[in-house]
Amino acid sequence: MCDTAVIIGKELSNYSFGEKHPFNSGRLEAFWSKISRSDAINSSNLKLVTPALADEKTISSFHDKDYINFVKKSSITGLGYLDSGDTPSFKGVFDASLYVVGSTLLSLDIVINKTNGIVHAFNPIGGLHHARRNAAGGFCVFNDIGIAIMYARKKYNLKKILYIDIDAHHGDGVYYEFEEDPDVIIADIHEDGSFLYPGTGFESENGLGPGKGTKLNLSLHPNATDHDFISAFMKIENFINSMKFELIIFQCGADGLSGDPLTHLRYTEKSHKYAAQVLHRVAHERSDGRIIGLGGGGYNTQNLANAWNQVVEVFNEIQFN
Repeated sequence: MCDTAVIIGKELSNYSFGEKHPFNSGRLEAFWSKISRSDAINSSNLKLVTPALADEKTISSFHDKDYINFVKKSSITGLGYLDSGDTPSFKGVFDASLYVVGSTLLSLDIVINKTNGIVHAFNPIGGLHHARRNAAGGFCVFNDIGIAIMYARKKYNLKKILYIDIDAHHGDGVYYEFEEDPDVIIADIHEDGSFLYPGTGFESENGLGPGKGTKLNLSLHPNATDHDFISAFMKIENFINSMKFELIIFQCGADGLSGDPLTHLRYTEKSHKYAAQVLHRVAHERSDGRIIGLGGGGYNTQNLANAWNQVVEVFNEIQFN
């Protein structure tokens, strides 16, 4: 069997910057409300898995010790910001962040080991792609993606990893960490950095040194639609066509959908369905079925519920041979 795991539990709800902040616990609640009424929830192929806690040693593979200690201290008082003013601290932020990372690593373990026949996994609060080695950024405290890449290499000796990011914001914390690494293939569709945080990810950025040509940044102008997204994603299909990889990590932020309060794109959930269908097929053709979905951004709760549900539904469809 080729089943799909969804990581779900109150521990992930704790990664919230408060009710009035765009990144709040209502996001996970909206996703759960949607998927609990979907066809997927009644499928024997879908497995619900409890979140897991990462340890400090594992996150130190990516993040500097001083930064980890800073977050730990900030977690006690819950005061101030973890960056220049975008990512507020809150009491318990350290453990809440460790649960996000741990749940992404659990997804990786399950998929690699094919636990109970599972080869796909989805962590709705994963995908914190702005965090850098020594700082938070864009509501992201610890970079679960970067940590997962390090973890996959050390624990499972994976050589080639494909990272696809369709969040409206450029995944700068992942891109610049692996910009010179030819074994981390990155393709990122996002709103043009001239109009949106973090102001990076221009199409001229295609890797440096040995990583040159293994990265693809595709920026879209405000008001881009499903048609624009799918045209861009077809470029990703061509880009990865001749490349080898053993795992796909898919950051499927839903903030590119029309009506998101922080961005200017105009997709519908059809874009997520298209991307998920392509990557699901590619995973079965090229990476032994192994794909991990991470929720990423999205601040209109109905949008993210619809988009993430599409991803899980596609992962849960009859598998390709």
